[in-house]
Amino acid sequence: MAFTPPAELSTPRLLLRPWQCSDLEAFARLNADPAVMEHLPARLDRGASDALAERLGEAMTRDGWGLWAVEERATSAFIGFTGLGRTSFDAHFTPAVEIGWRLARSAWGQGYATEAAAAAVSFAFDALALEELVSFTAAGNHRSRAVMERLHMTHDPRDDFDHPRLPTGHPLSRHALYRLPKNPHR
Repeated sequence: MAFTPPAELSTPRLLLRPWQCSDLEAFARLNADPAVMEHLPARLDRGASDALAERLGEAMTRDGWGLWAVEERATSAFIGFTGLGRTSFDAHFTPAVEIGWRLARSAWGQGYATEAAAAAVSFAFDALALEELVSFTAAGNHRSRAVMERLHMTHDPRDDFDHPRLPTGHPLSRHALYRLPKNPHR
């Protein structure tokens, strides 16, 4: 297997970069925050958070892209992750590449999620030549859904699904699916 150096993306305010050991403490705080994790099945303890960062870093090293660590340029502070991942479960829309994000609460409301995700969208379509991206979240996650809409992703309620990794009847089971084709006017 050939090694692909991980890409770095930048925006006027953000750097999307490979993971560093120095990210782990801030990432653990983010993953333990009940507000950040409200629409995910569970908060993560330090061990689970570190293991997630390791998996994300390994995927980035393997593929040259993935869920990048996001750093605020003005302060060099780690504020979360944004990027691309292969959907790892079977559903009516898979196989697919998903765009996703998770930012510290202190970074909310500043347009960072949209700014970082837009850079990842450009990379997906320009560098990777993908034809479509998807994004999905628990149906009640209005903040993430607003980011998806700001990215010009479209939602068809007929595409919504029950997440296969959550038990039937789980309050977060129902997920809204958004799509973004490379050429939306074909």
